[in-house]
Amino acid sequence: MSGSSALSSCSVELIKDQERFDKVVADASNLVVIHFAASWAEQCKHMGEIMNELAKDPRFANVVFITVDAESLAEVSFKYEIVAAPTVIFLKGGKQIDRLDGLNAAEFTAKVTKHSNKMIGGLSQANTKQDLNERLKKLINSAPILLFMKGNPDTPKCGFSRQITQILTEQGIKYSTFDILEDDDVRQGLKAFSNWPTYPQLYAKGELLGGLDIVKEMVESGELKEALPKAEDLNARLKGIIEQSPVVLFMKGSPSAPKCGFSRTTVGILDEVGVPYTTFDILSDDEVRQGLKVYSNWPTYPQLYVKGELLGGLDIIKELKESGELEAELKG
Repeated sequence: MSGSSALSSCSVELIKDQERFDKVVADASNLVVIHFAASWAEQCKHMGEIMNELAKDPRFANVVFITVDAESLAEVSFKYEIVAAPTVIFLKGGKQIDRLDGLNAAEFTAKVTKHSNKMIGGLSQANTKQDLNERLKKLINSAPILLFMKGNPDTPKCGFSRQITQILTEQGIKYSTFDILEDDDVRQGLKAFSNWPTYPQLYAKGELLGGLDIVKEMVESGELKEALPKAEDLNARLKGIIEQSPVVLFMKGSPSAPKCGFSRTTVGILDEVGVPYTTFDILSDDEVRQGLKVYSNWPTYPQLYVKGELLGGLDIIKELKESGELEAELKG
């Protein structure tokens, strides 16, 4: 493997000289994403491929992606405390705002998305807010009873989330969950959308009931079950979940903590392609887990849907990636 094949790509400039590096950083008015790489490191080649895909994404048209030969530019590497490759540094206005040590496709894509969104201004910002609100509406209405929490019912990641799941289970209430730790856009946006600053948040029929304290009061007064919807047609519910966003992956676990090898591999492929997607943890809802197999006539997981239509499982996703068709399929 030559140095150029490991470090460079058609959309990401490879920089080996200090003068050019200083000029790129000084001239950039938006986000600069710097991949410190080594020609001999296989993980750097993988990171380069991911960067190249993100550089082609219209959402990141104003982001400057560059690769730096960490060994050739030792002074720059020293300045940014680079001790291993790959390492990614995020700059804005010439100042470091974040970093990522090692290869983590999901976290890397999330950081690029997060920091590039912060720079959108004027009309674009308004459009972005409108798009997020539309997504939140669809998400809130994707299940009759939906709990936004930290973690999932099996592994809650805060005491309040643990308590509310225990209450709902004790009351015999069937509900779906969304892990707000997996999506910072939803986590921050829902606070403003619902005018409710904390989590967990419980929704019924698309309307906010409240947090843990409200749920406790409603249980004590006997009002909780009265406020919850009667069981709806399962197919209608599945359709709502499938259509909550353009690309939806039904998997075991979450992107940051997959609970089977097939789900882990699928997430890795989707992160490489760089097309945004949402996920549903089928382990958190047995009704969905069993019902979707019949609904889609597809007996295994993961299952990937694009614009409401089943694309397939891992084998089909692999085939599409190998043939170069996956990105086009995901974009509809």
